[in-house]
Amino acid sequence: MPLLDPKAWHSSPLSGGEYTVTEPATGDPLGTVTLADAEDVGTAARSARDAQSEWGRLPHFVRAGVLRKAGDLFTAHADELREWLVRESGSIPGKADFELHVAAQECYEAAALASRPAGQVLPTEAPRLSYTRRVPVGVVGVIAPFNAPLILSIRSVAPALALGNAVLLKPDPRTAVCGGLSLAAVFAEAGLPEGLLHVLPGGPDVGQALVADPRVPVISFTGSTAAGRAVGEAAGRHLKRAHLELGGNSALIVLEDADIDAVISTAAWGSFFHQGQICMTTGRHLVHQSLYEEYVERLAAKAESLAVGDPHRAQVHLGPLIDDGQLGKVHGLVEASTAHGAKLAAGGTHEQLFYRPTVLAGVDDGTPAYAEEVFGPVAPVRPFTSADEAAALAAASSYGLSLGIVTRDAARGLDLAERIPTGIVHINDQTVNDEAVAPFGGIAASGTGARFGGDANLEAFTELRWTTVRADVAAYPF
Repeated sequence: MPLLDPKAWHSSPLSGGEYTVTEPATGDPLGTVTLADAEDVGTAARSARDAQSEWGRLPHFVRAGVLRKAGDLFTAHADELREWLVRESGSIPGKADFELHVAAQECYEAAALASRPAGQVLPTEAPRLSYTRRVPVGVVGVIAPFNAPLILSIRSVAPALALGNAVLLKPDPRTAVCGGLSLAAVFAEAGLPEGLLHVLPGGPDVGQALVADPRVPVISFTGSTAAGRAVGEAAGRHLKRAHLELGGNSALIVLEDADIDAVISTAAWGSFFHQGQICMTTGRHLVHQSLYEEYVERLAAKAESLAVGDPHRAQVHLGPLIDDGQLGKVHGLVEASTAHGAKLAAGGTHEQLFYRPTVLAGVDDGTPAYAEEVFGPVAPVRPFTSADEAAALAAASSYGLSLGIVTRDAARGLDLAERIPTGIVHINDQTVNDEAVAPFGGIAASGTGARFGGDANLEAFTELRWTTVRADVAAYPF
């Protein structure tokens, strides 16, 4: 029996009007959903706060059971959910399967959070018991983007629920089903009590209302750096926590001892996976001068060999960009880069939303596609002559999300990584990696640090309360 019922979407209590979900590969409509508006946020926040009180007091094993069942359901309904991820977000099937795997693992890991030790017994000078205890924040607001819609929603929703909170989830309207309504359906089937998860697809006005609502003390935002700055500023005005996972322009450093035969596949994956629409995408290829010419030639050949097309109807390596706006941004940066003097070694063309994987050589600090986050399948390649220069080039960015270093000497790679400030480092791998058990997050313009995985989730979605208990009433001098 299907998990998702499109007929139910038309009876939604939301009042923001109808929105047609389209398939980027074809432009065909996939369904109609109802959007939220700012008033809906207040209504949902009141409902969530009321429901959370009882949920937060339930025994930990009850919450854990719901999360485990949700993880099982992502696997049980994989065929149905995979099709939505492929058609709605433009994912190739392998990428959709990865999202489903991570979604299940996020639920299982969150289930384990529910029984984690909740605090510590503290030493004290007085005749009393003194201890700390982790308590739910209450209602968590989650704002998630279009590019990995299931992962980037579930990795906040699952731990927040497991730790006793209610959640208001605002997915991008372009992926309202696979990034929002699918989660609601899974958790409803898993037995989550009504009122604890509200899906509010909508535009910036909905996000602004979510940040401003006094019943939502914590915001978990994933998206662009520009939008993240606005969220962080608004959250600061309202004296609430905002966990920000933002953009990136991550570097892959290829040292002179690298295995050129092995590295090209790794490099291509880092830049072209999901059409480059990943925050961790390899946006800068820094290659030792001795390998540079061959690297450009072979990466360009790899790019030319990759199939681009409709991932629902053909076996391809890259699907479509999400919409015309993203296409315009990507192609504009490529054209501006060649006008600046970069050499187009491969790609730089498109049919509809299908953008060819692109390799740019001869880039420098002023090349737009090298200096900025492209969020498209573009690989700028730049040579360096020493490890010192490589470290300086990699660190010369306002972003600090992920870093890859390829070398036959892993210890040398680790030593080089110590000189480059990023939230994530991979030695002998490209920059795009994710696991439910690992902390994830960037620094500087890439966000406010690790906030996913284990202790990071505990800190993100709970408050630390100090409690003391005396046998008798305390006496004071007056």
